[in-house]
Amino acid sequence: MPADPIRRPATCAALIAGAMATGLLAGPQPAVAAEVRIHDIQGGTRISPLAGRTVTGIPGTVTAVRAFGSARGFWVQDPDPDRDRATSEGLFVFTGSSTPTVAVGDSVRVSGTVSEYYPGEASAGLQSVTEIVRPEWTVVSSGNPLPAAFRLTPSTVPDRYAPQAADGGSAGIETLPLRPHRYALDRYESLEGMLTEVTDAPVVGPTSEHNELWVTAEPHRNRTARGGTLYASYRDQNGGRVKVASLIPFAERPFPRADVGDRLTGTTAGPLDYDQFGGYELQATTLGALRDNGLRRETTRKQSASELSVATYNVENLSPKDSAAKFGRLAEALVGNLSSPDVIALEEVQDDNGPTNDTVVSADATLKRLTEAISAAGGPAYAWRQIDPADDQDGGQPGGNIRVVFLYNPQRVSFTDVAGGDATTPVSPVRVNGHAALSANPGRIEPADEAWKNSRKPLAAQFTFRGQPVFVVANHFTSKGGDQALDGRFQPPARTSETQRTAQAEVVNSWVKSLLAVDRKAKVIVAGDLNDYDFSPALSALTSDGALTDLVTRLPRDERYGYVYNGNAQVLDHMLASRGVRHADYDIVHLNAEFADQASDHDPQVVRIRP
Repeated sequence: MPADPIRRPATCAALIAGAMATGLLAGPQPAVAAEVRIHDIQGGTRISPLAGRTVTGIPGTVTAVRAFGSARGFWVQDPDPDRDRATSEGLFVFTGSSTPTVAVGDSVRVSGTVSEYYPGEASAGLQSVTEIVRPEWTVVSSGNPLPAAFRLTPSTVPDRYAPQAADGGSAGIETLPLRPHRYALDRYESLEGMLTEVTDAPVVGPTSEHNELWVTAEPHRNRTARGGTLYASYRDQNGGRVKVASLIPFAERPFPRADVGDRLTGTTAGPLDYDQFGGYELQATTLGALRDNGLRRETTRKQSASELSVATYNVENLSPKDSAAKFGRLAEALVGNLSSPDVIALEEVQDDNGPTNDTVVSADATLKRLTEAISAAGGPAYAWRQIDPADDQDGGQPGGNIRVVFLYNPQRVSFTDVAGGDATTPVSPVRVNGHAALSANPGRIEPADEAWKNSRKPLAAQFTFRGQPVFVVANHFTSKGGDQALDGRFQPPARTSETQRTAQAEVVNSWVKSLLAVDRKAKVIVAGDLNDYDFSPALSALTSDGALTDLVTRLPRDERYGYVYNGNAQVLDHMLASRGVRHADYDIVHLNAEFADQASDHDPQVVRIRP
């Protein structure tokens, strides 16, 4: 059976209690006496006008059944719709852990309580799903034809993404009238629970471990060079993106293993649902055939003898508890796809026992396994430099003590250790023999600054290549955790985590400028997972004064991504260079983010410079 992708309360009582907690229900409500149809329950906003009320004898045709997991139930749709395009004609009937005794094509009469279910609870800020709980039903007849599915196309999905609340977002959009011809989110809400379809749909988000993928109904909108959908502005959220799951038992039809650029040919159809991990989701009862577009993992060119190659790679919570296969894949990518960079800034390296939450902070065992795997893959004998964090002070997976790390090839670059660097001592630029140097090598940048609270501290290091000093700063800024969802009920969504990342960017920018004050021609590379976009305030704080240039802005627009989230290809990892870096050949090496089979969820990046 398909895995249950929806995390729900196990009982109907929990659903109703949640609705009461949010003010949708003031307590037990009287039954509705007049005949009610599904569009009366759905209403013309996101919240049912009958929430909390008991309804009886609601007519509809069963269009789909979910017979697995803890969120079982069935969808019904009125075969006689009204003329109001804002009111959905579909509805989910929630039966909890009990398998409903209905079949697709049954004409039923349903009674129960109207409820608004909030995936992830109401505090998560997501939209609700209108449904019937504590249901009873009668099958009137069977084998009835199903209503025609609504087809999502560029002409039926509006360019504008979402309405905005009059107060700027804090009150939410739940009570605003739906305008499905004006906003994409309103279009989807007006189809909640209804049969919906896409045809010949391009895959823009690869199949996940939960057997879900993303397609777009707008194949030509913000298309990337490799067939995805580019997220390049807060003003354009790519409203044609829709997640696809399957109600078909996997024994009958395995879920397609798709990469970005593949296509679900023919028709993919089912009721339109909403869940906490991506918003509107097509629960497919019909799946199009997968057409493989032949996407290949990229390989960057080898640096020449006169070029210094610097890379950044988020290795996604790497620890000795990971499989040999993961270490091997990372090593093969570093050697083969990245052509054995001279210096590598790694992010998300965990301590020697990974998520075990104890006092261990050393990462020597993790790094030993990785460097040995690189050697076994035919790569150089990398050395490493890093600073152990204070226990449980740098965020990330509890117990993991993630940190940034430098690997370097001592056959190509030299590293002179300067004592003094530890978890709490800040590193400062100094002048030595008329040249810029570091007070500690490696050293952490302002580790006590409030900007780094519960977050990874940047690590600065000085390397020497062909007699020239090169300074590299490895970073892993705070995550986007806590931000409101792009598809949530608060519009525009609040990006609360942005404040800390912007502060972090300001600290790094200030430190780089202090280094350039010692030597304005210093060659500085700032690299890592900055967890933000090239158009974000954080990147503006790093680059607006001209001290650093974000190298991704030198790429063609359709190549500016290295991460895929909910079908949006975006850039979170960056490499920035000071003006002293005059010849920079920069590349995002696409080998993870677009693929169902990943060694990490991030693509690595490489820059080759001529000191």
